[in-house]
Amino acid sequence: MKIVFSPKFFAVYTSDPAASAGRLEAIVEELKEYEFVEPSMASEEEILLVHTKRHLEDVRSEGLYEISALSAGAAIRAAKISLYEPAFSLSRPPGHHASQNSSWGFCYFNNVAIAVRKLQKDGDILKAAVVDFDLHYGDGTANIFSMDKNVRYFHMPGGDVNSIANFLEKVEYDIIAVSAGFDKHVDDWGGILETEDYREIGRIIREYSEKCKGRRFAVLEGGYNHRVLGKNVKSFIKGFE
Repeated sequence: MKIVFSPKFFAVYTSDPAASAGRLEAIVEELKEYEFVEPSMASEEEILLVHTKRHLEDVRSEGLYEISALSAGAAIRAAKISLYEPAFSLSRPPGHHASQNSSWGFCYFNNVAIAVRKLQKDGDILKAAVVDFDLHYGDGTANIFSMDKNVRYFHMPGGDVNSIANFLEKVEYDIIAVSAGFDKHVDDWGGILETEDYREIGRIIREYSEKCKGRRFAVLEGGYNHRVLGKNVKSFIKGFE
């Protein structure tokens, strides 16, 4: 199990909660037992597999291109590692609210979508299942893959952890990509899930990844209570690895 991370993700790049000081530190502190590997920035060509040139330039004009491209690059590296072993991209900004030509909700480039498209382009996979357990629906991911019969997007409703198994039971995939948001926790914005529920989510995804030779990777999305965030991420990884 690899954790893809760069110290550059500690940077406070905006005033939004995803970029707040101490957020990534709280997670890193809990994951010291794992092997960390560094990402490189996604290239413009890789970003343009998903986004328009206009959107790319809009992000650049906001002064957020480098950190956003590095976050996308971390997702790509996690996806590539997951062809051989599971991986978690511990990166920010998050991405699931980024559509082809727009973004909101603390997102700029759609990390998961870029990683999946990169695997498809390189011939590593044809079909993918995207599981999103963030509090918020990943409208950007859903928009990007809405016309792609080879990629199925699923957002877990409420606290229905077993719905993930029901979804994965019914679809075909060569890899499972996960938008891992932790803001449904009882002590976070959603007030729904317990820490142990994240371990169960990870376990379900690990079990169903046996349909695709164990190929699975996850990318950090939401989660804003620093006091519990690291423990929740670790709980998920314990089930996922």
